[in-house]
Amino acid sequence: MRPAEPEANDEEVAAIVAAVEVVWPRPSAATGSPPPPRWRFSGRWWSKPVPERRERPW
Repeated sequence: MRPAEPEANDEEVAAIVAAVEVVWPRPSAATGSPPPPRWRFSGRWWSKPVPERRERPW
């Protein structure tokens, strides 16, 4: 049998709730700012044509 886990007191619960409020992301639609640009695969090795990706041993 496992021992009973201790219950959190009111101060601990308040600290956990405050930490979650700080870390949790907020929706940015209310601010009216445009969404961030989508990430693109520019400059990656797989974006080059196949002949340029081939490495020659000499």
